Amino acid sequence: MPKRRMKIANLDEASIKRIQQMEESMGTLIVALEPYLPLAELSGEQVSKLQALEKELGVVLVAYKE
Repeated sequence: MPKRRMKIANLDEASIKRIQQMEESMGTLIVALEPYLPLAELSGEQVSKLQALEKELGVVLVAYKE
């Protein structure tokens, strides 16, 4: 079985309400996820490289520390 990397975020009512308001204003559905493993601490340069690759590939990338 693969390791779980993300899980549905456990949010308080105020946070849920804020997301619902954004969904309504944008006319979209939003999924809130939180890391199951610790996120990697990236330098500014590394973040920029990650964001550039995200834009190039049209995906969302998340860096983890194992």
